[in-house]
Amino acid sequence: MPAFVSRYATAFLEVVTGAKLDSAAIDGQLSDFLSTWAASAELRTFFVNPAVPNAQKIAFLDKLNTLLGMQKELRNLIAVLIQNDRIGHVAEVIAAYRRLLQEQLGIRPAEIVTARELGQEDRGRLVAEVARLAGAKIDARFKLDPAILGGTVVRIGSTVYDGSVRGRLERLKEQLMAG
Repeated sequence: MPAFVSRYATAFLEVVTGAKLDSAAIDGQLSDFLSTWAASAELRTFFVNPAVPNAQKIAFLDKLNTLLGMQKELRNLIAVLIQNDRIGHVAEVIAAYRRLLQEQLGIRPAEIVTARELGQEDRGRLVAEVARLAGAKIDARFKLDPAILGGTVVRIGSTVYDGSVRGRLERLKEQLMAG
């Protein structure tokens, strides 16, 4: 990740926090913009093309904004990225902003791997237990991996909690071979 990405993300977080904007509304608008960005190769090509003057790109951004309804602060972030020829990194800037926001809110991202699909109630209990274990609010992403056989594997930052059947079998194997 280029160093400038975190500078833009930090500055945008300061704007959102300083203006006391609704971070959930901003997040929805970010998602709308990113969906539009990802869905249109023509849009990406237009915005990153150095032959197109920045004034023309910003005028087009304003037309696009009539459809998306972004708050002026978000529109301004995108305009600044255009003016500084950084628009090609917009997805990275937004991802970095979201990480910083979660950090500020005390929310830790967690990846929870299970061998089978869990119902909403089981997911809720598992997230509550992981939050207790982490001592923080959790933003959980669930993944399926039948190779773990059963149980769960939880990753919070660089810490891994392996409660899988496969992990237990591997630890048992190591004990038997060492003993």
